[in-house]
Amino acid sequence: MVESTSAATSRRAGEILTSARKLCDPVLREAVSSLPEPLRLMGGYHFGWWDAEGAATPRQAGKALRPALTVCSAVACGATARAALAAAAAVELVHNFTLLHDDVMDGDQVRRGRPAVWTVWGIPDALLLGDALHALAIRVLVTGLPGRTATAAIARLESAVIEMCHGQHQDCRFRTVGPVDVEEYARMAMGKTGALMGCACALGAVCARADPPTVSAMDTFGRELGMAFQFVDDLIGIWGDPEITGKPASDLARQAMSLPVVSALGSGTAAAAELATMYGRDPAIDSMDTARAAALVESAGGRERTRRLAERRVRAAIAALTDPASAADLMALAGLVSDRNH
Repeated sequence: MVESTSAATSRRAGEILTSARKLCDPVLREAVSSLPEPLRLMGGYHFGWWDAEGAATPRQAGKALRPALTVCSAVACGATARAALAAAAAVELVHNFTLLHDDVMDGDQVRRGRPAVWTVWGIPDALLLGDALHALAIRVLVTGLPGRTATAAIARLESAVIEMCHGQHQDCRFRTVGPVDVEEYARMAMGKTGALMGCACALGAVCARADPPTVSAMDTFGRELGMAFQFVDDLIGIWGDPEITGKPASDLARQAMSLPVVSALGSGTAAAAELATMYGRDPAIDSMDTARAAALVESAGGRERTRRLAERRVRAAIAALTDPASAADLMALAGLVSDRNH
């Protein structure tokens, strides 16, 4: 039987992610193992390498999408994968620092199918571990890249962190202010998610010593792909299968202003009015009927519009590539983002 194009792309993307994970894993383990206790124990637990007592577990440390983007961008610009190894590991460390902080801010108790770090060791230690991973990312860049390249990489990564903090601030603010429109949401998502993916791709180009226009093009590719990723993530946050995602689909329960909800609330429909009433209740007093809320979001067109906007961002990402023929692996990862279910 001939394999479908979609299945072939998915299989290739899976191979790319596995390769990037294997490439980065030793660097990540070395970095985390250099931390003093109990940060080392907490870090290895968060990455899935061992349990809360330090016993080895077979769990994988996430999808490794961002380090894969860094490596593939470097290769697309004519370098070897190993030339971008330090940058790929640094991006993954920063990503995981944000996950630790996000879990605390969102009150998410599950991460990758088991209790989040803050529920095991407490909020202060979870925040401190996130700070430590951020510091490790910079140290990995300093020790793993040539001087000028390291300087450029650090400046770009830290600019992305600042942009991410601003995006996260906006996301938190959305929970307490009035109606948010799709454009406002998109600006927030660009900071919260697009910035780091853009940085991941740009760092690959920097490690390949590409010219500024090429670095900028890679940044645009990653940012657009990051937007698509966030939009798909929003769909998963409502309709995702916890058995696949490793965490409950809790966005509606905590009244998150995700894109499907924002889009639905702005539709001017009867479903939007009912949804607005549900979102106006105090969650500490009235628990959300998540099944009804999900039905209202879908009825108001929030699910379909989010899917279309995600597809549009993937197309924009691919259009940003200056030479798609040399970026087959990046194209495969773009296909994975638009078609993922976890």
